Amino acid sequence: MSRQALPFFADDVSNFARALRRELTQSDQENAAAPSHLTLLNMVARAGGYQNFQHFRAQAMARQQLDHASPGPATEPADFVAVGRLARYFDGEGRLARWPSKYSHRVLCLWVLWSRLEPRRVYTEAEINRALDEQHLFGDYALLRRDLCDESLMTRTVDGREYRRVEQTPPATPLALIRHLAQRLPA
Repeated sequence: MSRQALPFFADDVSNFARALRRELTQSDQENAAAPSHLTLLNMVARAGGYQNFQHFRAQAMARQQLDHASPGPATEPADFVAVGRLARYFDGEGRLARWPSKYSHRVLCLWVLWSRLEPRRVYTEAEINRALDEQHLFGDYALLRRDLCDESLMTRTVDGREYRRVEQTPPATPLALIRHLAQRLPA
């Protein structure tokens, strides 16, 4: 079996070094012998914020498959395996084809819809309905509108006449999904 090169990124080398030192110190207390190759790989992966080397490897391979650039200054790394899974909810033109049954998937898909709303624009109810209707295929803009408000991605007035996108920076995984799906959008 040939080895595949897996690039490793650490957002903060100082924190990485501290975490690796903790891993090595803990290993020294448990075992007087030098750690094995696999043990060292797991230590480096955990110091980098992954559960273990297999978790790191799955994320790196999913990232390569998505042909995605290195993450920005996110505090936690994007889950590129989840991005690959979530992209299946969208059609070839980037529209939400079906509503996910899992709550965690729904929230991440809502970020994509949020990103397609114009910033600092006040929408009427009819305008937000039209905007959301263009972004999905299952015909329930009211569900999307309500969930965007419930997840604090959008606000509305008490009478429901005005809607606004809440300006914020998406977390790493939704941001990676937004960028991946942007490649599907027509120019």
